[in-house]
Amino acid sequence: MIHGNGVDHRILKPLGDRLEAIGWFQSHYVDLPGFGDCPALEGKAGLPELAHWLENRIRSTHNGRPFALLGNSLGGLLCQEMADRFSDVVQGIFLLATAVFPQAEARTLPQHEVHVEDPTLLASLPQRDANLFAEFAVIQSEATWNDYSQWVLPGLKAANLRAMAQLSRRYYLDPLPIDRHPELLVPVSIVSGHQDNVTGFEDQTLLIKRYPNAQLSVIESAGHNVHIDQPVAVGNKLLDWANDVHRFYSGQ
Repeated sequence: MIHGNGVDHRILKPLGDRLEAIGWFQSHYVDLPGFGDCPALEGKAGLPELAHWLENRIRSTHNGRPFALLGNSLGGLLCQEMADRFSDVVQGIFLLATAVFPQAEARTLPQHEVHVEDPTLLASLPQRDANLFAEFAVIQSEATWNDYSQWVLPGLKAANLRAMAQLSRRYYLDPLPIDRHPELLVPVSIVSGHQDNVTGFEDQTLLIKRYPNAQLSVIESAGHNVHIDQPVAVGNKLLDWANDVHRFYSGQ
């Protein structure tokens, strides 16, 4: 379970809890260096270094056993990278609001939209919390705020800003997973929000050339935190993917 830039593993807890409830998975949450409880890397601490650190972390965890990958945003890009590095044992990939291109200027992005506004709710929150919530929330409601405040906000507040600045100076992978040629035939689910103005929803279609068995889903009335805006829709996609992974692993 690999989170994105600026947050920590807690953003994926709702999805990990659902997977564990199915009974086929044991979730392993990763705090990337500089986020959550994980100390920042010393020296160079860009995306290549994060990928190297994550590869070592996974090698020390899976012990040769098959595993699946789930990541959001930058974590989704790292999942693509790890799937190539562990192609012999990876059994599936779930990409939530995944980055395809690290640099924002290379992405195709929609305009920010809010489909459900609640100015009374925003006015009742501390100003900084209200600003952070409103920046990406397409659905501004008590329910989405409760989930956001529990799963997203703590990671935002815990992020190491110096580590984020170091990451931004080396924010690349060479080559990018999208530019590699081997196909991966494992079950892949790519879930994006139609109003996601951070990683978008159009670039993800390019991943089909790498993952011929991918299912692409664009969720309406959802932004970058698509599983917060639309938890039921994303939960259904997660269950479908989990069933596909179980069948693939079982050879059915």
